Order: sequence, then C-alpha cells, then structure tokens
Amino acid sequence: MGRNSAMESSDAKAAPVSTLRLPRAAYLALRVHAEETYPHECCGVLLGHSTPEGWRIEEAVRAANAHTDSAHNRYCIAPKELVKIEIGARRRGLQIAGFYHSHPDHGAQWSATDLAEAHWLGCSYVITAVAQGKAMETNSFLLSGTREECKRFVREVIRLDGETAGAE
Repeated sequence: MGRNSAMESSDAKAAPVSTLRLPRAAYLALRVHAEETYPHECCGVLLGHSTPEGWRIEEAVRAANAHTDSAHNRYCIAPKELVKIEIGARRRGLQIAGFYHSHPDHGAQWSATDLAEAHWLGCSYVITAVAQGKAMETNSFLLSGTREECKRFVREVIRLDGETAGAE
C-alpha cells in the first residue's frame, strides 16, 4: 500500500480540528475505485453519522463521474444519482457525511476548483492521489464555514478502525 499522510500537512497553520473515522474496508474501496478509473477522476459519497469528534463513516458509495468532457481533472455527481444515494442513506438511518474523489497524477490536496465546487458545509471531502494508476496518498478536508462566502477546507485526521491512516 502507498504512502497515506493523513497526519502530515503542507500548511503548518492547518492543524487538524476534526477526525474522519472510516472503516478500513471503505478506505480501501475508495482507493481501489480511484485506481480503476485512472486516468479519470473517480467520485463517490460517504455515508455515516456525526459525532462530537467528526464524522463516523459506515459506507463509501461509488458514483458515476458525470463530468464526461474533462473527467481526467474534474468530477461531478449527477443530482438524480445524489438524491437516490441520499434517500437510500436516510432509509438506513445514515446521513451524507461527505464525498470522495481522486486526483490522477496530482497530489491529494484540494484545488481551487475543488473548493469552488464544494457546497456541503460541515461535510468531509476525501482526495486520493493516483500516480500512474496506483493510489498513493489519501487526505481528508472538512468544508468549514457558516455560509458559502466564507467556506474553507480544514485538514482532517483519517482514522481507520481506531488507527490513524498513514501509521500502517
């Protein structure tokens, strides 16, 4: 398995304030999804429960990348598919806790486009870097802020079934 630096940050001021707790199976599934769709971006939805420490994910649900004209560097989940996923989650007592996508041949850091197109305040956004078809680094960012005009990404710690991703 590649390097997973959920604890490291290129921005020293961005200390983790939230923890994303993720079952190892879901973590591995989203990384496999990223490898399978290479050289295009994959995307999906994270379902779980809110806790005082952050989100506790129960499942990562694959979604189709509806951004067909530039799927190598953009992703979009079709509104109909997202509504279908949300209805299924509610039936099971789960919430949309966040989203995941991949960055083919780019780092696992959010881009200006990622921030501009992120609208689910309080949700986690997980990004996996894929280099030459192999999932490398996976990071998570909480979309923080009280309204669209002041939203920002804050680095999150990823914990896999009680351990920190990258500590393997």
